[in-house]
This record gives sequence, C-alpha cells and structure tokens, in this order.
Amino acid sequence: MTRPLGRANEELRPLSFERRYTRQAPGSVLARMGRTTVLCTCCVEEGVPPFLVGTGKGWLSAEYGMLPGSTDKRKQRDRGGKIDGRTVEIQRLIGRSLRAVVRLDKLGERTLWLDCDVLEADGGTRTASINGAFVALVDALTSLKSAIGPASNVLKDSVAAISVGLLDDRELLDLEYVEDRDAQVDMNLVMTGSGEFIEVQGSGEEATFSRGQLDRLLKVGKLGVDAITSKQRETLGSSWPFDA
Repeated sequence: MTRPLGRANEELRPLSFERRYTRQAPGSVLARMGRTTVLCTCCVEEGVPPFLVGTGKGWLSAEYGMLPGSTDKRKQRDRGGKIDGRTVEIQRLIGRSLRAVVRLDKLGERTLWLDCDVLEADGGTRTASINGAFVALVDALTSLKSAIGPASNVLKDSVAAISVGLLDDRELLDLEYVEDRDAQVDMNLVMTGSGEFIEVQGSGEEATFSRGQLDRLLKVGKLGVDAITSKQRETLGSSWPFDA
C-alpha cells in the first residue's frame, strides 16, 4: 500500500522552520510538517508562579490551540475558561517536554511562555508544536543573553518529537491524518538530541502489538528525531547552543 505523497515508511514529510515569523515575541517560528502548520512563539514574562517566588528559579509553561479553520470542519474556540481535555493534555505535554531540557535555576525569576497555535492540521500537531517550540525557545533565550548569558547556560539539550505507528503491520514514521485515523497502533515519541527519552505515548486501537514491533517503532522514531534535530540545528545556524 502506497503512503500519501509516495513516502517511504521511514521518511518524514517535508519539514521546515521559519524563524522570526512575527515581530513582537522574542521567539517566533512557523513550523511545517507536511500540511500541518503551527505558529510557535516564546514570550518572556518577569515573575514566576507563587510557588516559586523567592526561590530564584524560573518557570516554563505552554499553551496550545487549534484555530477554527485548521480542520475540515470549523473548530469552535475555547471560551469562558473551558478547555477540552485533548487541548489540556497536549499543552501539558509541550510544557513537560521543554522543561526537561531547561535549567530553570539559571533563568532567574522569569517565566517563559510557549504558545503553539495550529493554523492547519493534518496529523502530528503536538509533535510539530514541540519541534517548533524548541526553535522559538532558543531565540527567546538568545534575546536574554545580557541577563542570563548564552542559551547554552540554560539549555541542557535539544528536544524533538515525532509520531510513529503500525498500519497494515508496517512501521510508519510521521503519520498524516488519514494514516493516524486508521493506524492499529499510534505512538508519539519525545526525545533529546542526544537520544534520551522524555516521553513515550503509545496505544493500540482495537489491536495489540508485540515487543518486537515496539522495538521497531522506537527505532524508526529515533531516525525521525535525528532528522528533525538536524533540521533544527540547520535552521538555527550560529544560534545553535550546543557547539563548542
């Protein structure tokens, strides 16, 4: 069975990060993975949540949303403080993923806000959000250099995320919506650039999977994370924080 776009099983969709997409936020990136398009911004706010006041530590938080025209049927906006469960789950995932590579004690009492707004959804919106958010985070930290030093003082590693799945007993990388919809197993991986796992989310849909299949999915996912990390590094160029 041929994949959409004629991709190989272990091939990413076309991937790009457009930095400085908007002018106001110190970090602003338009992330594209195939047709999935997410605007990721990182803003810096002086001050921290009450539980951190006086500790000298900073904080990082994330919000995620899908714009009304991002899907084939209009998605209603969240109003009156009511946020659907999927949105809450994804924004918590984004926050956890980025905090895993940030030395909060090096920020001072500042809060980094990562906002990920989906402009068009075709599968993998949470992974595209994490990938773009990291690039936006680096640019925002670079803007704080006079206060906190280089971004490498704050960042322990890079972070990237990818979806993998089983469809017709094939291990597939970077699922589009039609593949995600029909997959027997759907999994999202969040990893550091050095290959450490941050989060593994996986489940069978009216199906089970073996240890061997799980191992192969993780191997395919690692290939995807490596390719995304390489693209993040290329996009950031001299701002990449991990070179000597």
